[in-house]
Amino acid sequence: MAYSVTKDTVIGDILDTDFDVAPLFLEIGMHCLGCPASRGETIEEACAVHGTDADALVEKLNAHFAAKA
Repeated sequence: MAYSVTKDTVIGDILDTDFDVAPLFLEIGMHCLGCPASRGETIEEACAVHGTDADALVEKLNAHFAAKA
């Protein structure tokens, strides 16, 4: 079964599972992945701060994890 995320998943947990997803965050302007605060934020919280679509990011992340399963 593939790892899956929701808007409530913490970014740090996602990166700890597979750091290869970092470019998906970087391409939407989340360049602070090493920041302690950002690692504790949920996808929804981070997308709200960066003005991006949380649902679209969740979809991309889940597609990435499904392809690796």
